[in-house]
Amino acid sequence: MFGVRLVDCHDKYLGLPTFAGKYKRDLFGFIKSRVWNKLKGWNSSIFSQAGRDTLIKAVPQAIPSYDMSCFKMHKKLIKDIHRLISYFWWGSNAYHKKIHWAKWDNLCQPKDKGGLGFQNLEGFNKALLVKQGWRLIRSPDSLVRKVLKAFYFPNCSFLEAKLGGKPSYEYLMG
Repeated sequence: MFGVRLVDCHDKYLGLPTFAGKYKRDLFGFIKSRVWNKLKGWNSSIFSQAGRDTLIKAVPQAIPSYDMSCFKMHKKLIKDIHRLISYFWWGSNAYHKKIHWAKWDNLCQPKDKGGLGFQNLEGFNKALLVKQGWRLIRSPDSLVRKVLKAFYFPNCSFLEAKLGGKPSYEYLMG
């Protein structure tokens, strides 16, 4: 009637998957490909170290932020993203690999401790998820809290909730 087509199943809503099935690592592969597409579009040899530092902090480390605020990312996915960023940082490409003079964990240390201040995405992911938990605790009247409480922890508080028999992936990971 209005030219709107009916869709049986939505794959994504607001850029996030609506259903997380058996292969969760593959589900978020689009994040890795988005990071890779950004990095391969830049020729690292034309940037100074300061330019690469700024680009890494502004773009590839920011790409997965929204997704990580809702889901716990698979460790392999985070490791792959770190590896892609590390390749860019050290100037490697598909044809020429360069020596990585420091471990990624060392580069993620704060500058005053000898690192470069890059984000460790695993820790950042946990921090974003804890922030969501904090919102559930601090906003008892929010709609999302009411829905989650009714479905997952009707007889206790968020902090006292136990893992159910068959929780959804979304509840487990985010």
